[in-house]
Amino acid sequence: MLRAFALSLAQLRDPPVLRVLAKTLALTLLLFALLAGAAWWGADAGVTLLGAGEGWQALAGALAALVAIGAAWLLFRVVAIAVIGIFADDVVEAVERRHYPAALGTARPVSFARGLRMGAGSALRAILVNAALAPVYVALLVTGIGTAAAFFLVNGWLLGRDLGDMVAARHRPAAAMRDWRATTGIGRLALGLVGTALLLIPVANLLAPVIAAAMATHWYHRRESM
Repeated sequence: MLRAFALSLAQLRDPPVLRVLAKTLALTLLLFALLAGAAWWGADAGVTLLGAGEGWQALAGALAALVAIGAAWLLFRVVAIAVIGIFADDVVEAVERRHYPAALGTARPVSFARGLRMGAGSALRAILVNAALAPVYVALLVTGIGTAAAFFLVNGWLLGRDLGDMVAARHRPAAAMRDWRATTGIGRLALGLVGTALLLIPVANLLAPVIAAAMATHWYHRRESM
């Protein structure tokens, strides 16, 4: 993992990787801007419907801003990984071109439509699993660190699946993906935990999806060559 991380950092300057980074950041920020706009519009519409005065409108606007900030914090991982899922093939291809040219020659590029499905599936999976486990997270609050640890492990597992699929989809048919996942659980979990840790670090979390996709490429091909 350390070797994969170092190689991934070194490749951040490559033009194809920089283009993906720019697209993912722009789309992620756009989605959160739309979320903030929707929160403000909803608050303003609610105050207008109730016939409240300007003071209440200002308060509603402030509450909408707080809701948008909180939602952005909670949903950043979901949105960022869903977005990189759409463009991940470009990152994987750039890493393969530099480090694994033989594998690049046999790869099948992931179509935009399939990338979009994978990104949407990642987001939906993360939301549903975390929502289902919300009672567990609440129950573990009494332990002090149990909630954070459980959240970290669950989301590391989810992210490991997403990252592994980004690379494996280029080299394995869809019908073989389930069997491949069954034999790579520990490695994908380790990869996902590293990616989740990066997503928790301010500023670094903006680069984390691209770095994690590059790391997944190194992990996949080094494992295949063993």
